[in-house]
Amino acid sequence: MDEPVVVDMPRDGELVDVVDEADRPLGVLPLSEVHRQGLYHRSVRVAVFDAAGRVYLQKRCRSKDLYPGRLDLSATGHVRAGESREAAALRELAEELGLTVERLRHVADVAGSPDTNFEFITLYTAGRLDAPPRPNPAEVESGFFADRSELDYLMANYRDQLTPGLVHSLEKGLLFPVEGL
Repeated sequence: MDEPVVVDMPRDGELVDVVDEADRPLGVLPLSEVHRQGLYHRSVRVAVFDAAGRVYLQKRCRSKDLYPGRLDLSATGHVRAGESREAAALRELAEELGLTVERLRHVADVAGSPDTNFEFITLYTAGRLDAPPRPNPAEVESGFFADRSELDYLMANYRDQLTPGLVHSLEKGLLFPVEGL
């Protein structure tokens, strides 16, 4: 695993790598500016499962800029400038859910596009964990574990309450079944 590079945060938020349509680095800007301009950048998503194989869904804080109050995958966030994707995923898992794991399993990569808010998304799983998530109230409003049938119900009846990233993961069959849990 690559060691993360520590980057001082500017006053208006975290710094991220701006990338081109092929995910090649171009420069570094504050995330707020990247979102404002609709520039390509990188993000990570981590799926956490309980012993029964249910996935943890977080309810995003209402203070979030994008998709406040919507249900999202277990832990999500942006890759900071100079940070590896796996290091970002491990950091987000600790920051949002208070969970520490030794390793993650790569599940899929999603190309950046207008549908992903110009994010190149890397999806990981932490597998089945014994430790319960401890949501950080500054990041996550609440959360719960859901099985496939419950997620199907949410997709059919409350799709507008789910983040596009969660919808994409479900539509592409990236969460169930996750072999090797």
